[in-house]
Amino acid sequence: MSLVHSKICTFRSRSVCTFLIATAFSATTSAVIAQAGPTGGGGELQQKLSAMKQSAAENQQKLHKYQWVETTQLALKGDAKPASQSICAYGPDGKVQKTPMASMGASPQAPSGGRLKQRIIAKKKEEMKDYMAGVKKVIAMYVPPDPQRMQQALQAGNVSLKPAGKTGLAEIVFKDYAQPGDEMTIAFNTAGKKISTLNVKTWMDNPKDIVALAVQFASLPDGTNYVERSVLGATAKQLQVTTTNSDYHPVGAN
Repeated sequence: MSLVHSKICTFRSRSVCTFLIATAFSATTSAVIAQAGPTGGGGELQQKLSAMKQSAAENQQKLHKYQWVETTQLALKGDAKPASQSICAYGPDGKVQKTPMASMGASPQAPSGGRLKQRIIAKKKEEMKDYMAGVKKVIAMYVPPDPQRMQQALQAGNVSLKPAGKTGLAEIVFKDYAQPGDEMTIAFNTAGKKISTLNVKTWMDNPKDIVALAVQFASLPDGTNYVERSVLGATAKQLQVTTTNSDYHPVGAN
């Protein structure tokens, strides 16, 4: 296996997106009614939701057989930081385990300036680390999509469907899914029976601290769906984290 090594990111954001479970949603959801009413959780609509859960579970089992390379790059106020890479695989506990890859190129520069400046820099780094930990917790409310929250949104009439047009992609939109005023949109290919994108608009500690996540999916040769690329944007911090996943191969394969 040939792996490309990168520098370790100054403000690295670990597990922001790999933990985004690459799930495939059944094409039968294209039959969901255009607007789910208060009783939308019953009958045929409930059957479609059950189909989504089953499809997601089956795809997740396939993903546990693989390991891959995650590349993460952070941009703070438009300034791109060096990328970092990790080898990822699911552990016995069902969670993604990461092994940082050795960095290449020049060694990190020693902190410059006096003690006061160094303390300020160290404080900012710690604040960024704490902020990213908070972002991770918020994103975990949406990815992977929680069956119980989806059911609650359906029962509350907060789910709608945008039928597939010429693109062949239908969109299921969840509003007030995990927090008041949030929105999660899942787009799937009705012909290929696979999820295409997942987009989330939500917030951190208050509605003004906006966080957006855009996830692009792809498929492996055996049909397993996975997160190919994700972009996380935190407006308040002028922060953007781009994560790509590549070099998928069965665990233990050379």
